[in-house]
Amino acid sequence: MAERRLSKSKTHRAKERPPFERIALLLQGGGALGSYQAGVYQALAEANLHPDWVAGISVGAINSALIAGNPPEKRVDALRAFWETITTAPMGISSMFSSMLDSVGFKGDFAHGLINQTHAFATMMEGVPGFFNPRPVPPFLSPAGSVEAVSFYDVGPLKATLERLADFDRINAGPMRFSVGAVNVRTGNFEYFDSATYTICPEHVMASGALPPGFPATVIDGEYYWDGGLVSNTPLQWVLDNQPRKDTLAFQVDLWSARGDIPGDLIGLELRQKDIRFSSRTRAATDQFKKQQRLRRALGHLLKLVPKQALQDADPEIKLLIDQADERVYNIVQLIYRAKNYEGTSKDYEFSRATMEEHWNTGYHDAVRTLRHPEVLQRPDTLDGVATFDLA
Repeated sequence: MAERRLSKSKTHRAKERPPFERIALLLQGGGALGSYQAGVYQALAEANLHPDWVAGISVGAINSALIAGNPPEKRVDALRAFWETITTAPMGISSMFSSMLDSVGFKGDFAHGLINQTHAFATMMEGVPGFFNPRPVPPFLSPAGSVEAVSFYDVGPLKATLERLADFDRINAGPMRFSVGAVNVRTGNFEYFDSATYTICPEHVMASGALPPGFPATVIDGEYYWDGGLVSNTPLQWVLDNQPRKDTLAFQVDLWSARGDIPGDLIGLELRQKDIRFSSRTRAATDQFKKQQRLRRALGHLLKLVPKQALQDADPEIKLLIDQADERVYNIVQLIYRAKNYEGTSKDYEFSRATMEEHWNTGYHDAVRTLRHPEVLQRPDTLDGVATFDLA
């Protein structure tokens, strides 16, 4: 990815709003990794970088609702309340196993990995407080056609948590635009529930995170919806392509890294495959947008050479081209979580408090380091009008 050259001067706290018409926060799906996004948002809030538009998929949709559903001074507290709620329950077997390893002095990445795997196993068996509970009867013993037959967990607790921590009247009233993506089970089509066109409720957020077979499809207006990550785990294109276009400073917070090592065993193979699938080719989408924007800007320059009367008298095909001309500018700032060596294939459902804090702190410090570079907040001067950053 092409990146702008960085100056040596550094700062974290923005003194005034950057020169962009819109600040967008784009949050990828990734389950338990989502506290990384909360840490990023804390750093953005401290820098007075409050988004005008927040869009998310899956756990990114939940974080988006907590941000859009609270006033600026309460958003970090709402995120903290959510992530502490879903990581408070004692982990039973996993706690015993952690204590045992500590007592014998077994430490290092291997021991850490074993502890994480045990926490993840406990999540599978016990569920997550305020989020989801295991069903008393497994799906294969439930009658076909019932919700119990198509999912392992009940997500009723999540609805109550969302209603407690997010004000949906505020989400629908603005001033922040809100978008979450989900997949229609019947048609297979990807759909965004956007506050510009929908009255948003908890079910729209839950639909975006209804990943089968763990969670049941969410029913909205008679249609069934699954997790948006099944089609695209990144809301970048939805925001960048939306009309009318505006000068945009976009913070793209990814929980899966498209880049990684060649796997050396079956566990590594599964992990690498998961990273690639859910990273949703963010870099490729950004590169494609840069090419499109360069063409739009070139068209805009060309139209300036055409007499105004000729443009007014143009036929519909020419007017279609005129509508595509665009000289807006975009900064796309990527913050990508890079998993530690001891995190395995269960990293997205390992809901221990210690790991949550680790992800949160990583997100916070990645964002702080990124914001120390003033170029991130300055309008780009490239031919395509797009600057991309991946600094952390």
